[in-house]
Amino acid sequence: MPFQRNLLCRSFLWLTLSIVPFSHLAAAEPQEILLWPNGLPAGAKSLTADQIAKLKAAPVDPERISLVENPSMILYQASAELANGCGIIVCPGGAYTRLAWEKEGIEVAQWLNSLGVTVGVLKYRVPRRDPDEPHREPLQDAQRAIRIMRANAAQWGVDSKRLGVLGFSAGGHLAVMTGVHGTNTTYPSSDAIDQQDCQPQFLCPIYAAYLGEKYNDRDTVPLGESIKITSKTPPTFMAVTADDAYRGVQAASMFIALKQANVPAELHIYSRGGHGYGIRSTEGPIATWHHRLEDWLRDSGYLTK
Repeated sequence: MPFQRNLLCRSFLWLTLSIVPFSHLAAAEPQEILLWPNGLPAGAKSLTADQIAKLKAAPVDPERISLVENPSMILYQASAELANGCGIIVCPGGAYTRLAWEKEGIEVAQWLNSLGVTVGVLKYRVPRRDPDEPHREPLQDAQRAIRIMRANAAQWGVDSKRLGVLGFSAGGHLAVMTGVHGTNTTYPSSDAIDQQDCQPQFLCPIYAAYLGEKYNDRDTVPLGESIKITSKTPPTFMAVTADDAYRGVQAASMFIALKQANVPAELHIYSRGGHGYGIRSTEGPIATWHHRLEDWLRDSGYLTK
């Protein structure tokens, strides 16, 4: 019986390989690209030696990254057959103190690859260096990642005019920040890459955090001072749940601001689902939110080959 089972498994594998074109299976191996090979931007804040020692001594969590000192981008190129020219920088969440690396980074990149999208998963600096502006260093990292992908667009098969940013929770806030601060200088130029435009063409903040101050879910208040929506803000797709404290109402506030600025926008608010689900299977309609994102990307022309 074991021999028969092994033979059956080998036969099924061969049948699968004979049906699926090899090019579908031949996506390039993920490649880590350092964002700042010549050193962090001038004025970069550092953690104390005690903070670093504590983080390094903590138990390893395969799901999360708790210390990033030398930020990088992990490049997941779509296979030659599926690649359609769309590029997305993915920003995992984690309250700007850690990165939900597997759930909101790698798994998302692999799914986007299946749609023909080339992805850079951003390993931005955590934990927070600046309590008052926790996004300061991560925004520098995000802008640098956009510029690197744009500088390598031809080599990586990316259309530099179809480059977006997708993020979850704090990473969703970071995605929004790239869109509203795309013309702002957040660090001094260090090389030719920094001459590239760092404004994304579209934004996908998913259960984004920190869009406004904390408040009762039934109140309506403005977005945070650092989030200024204008007519130049990129088209935006948002997904969130109503039972995700504060974030549902804040997403609605951002949607209103986008509409007032005549920016194309789509918002899906599901009644329940909480926070931090990524694209993993879960109960209820929220489990299909990423299919709505695919619909939006296709309808907007970003997946057109």
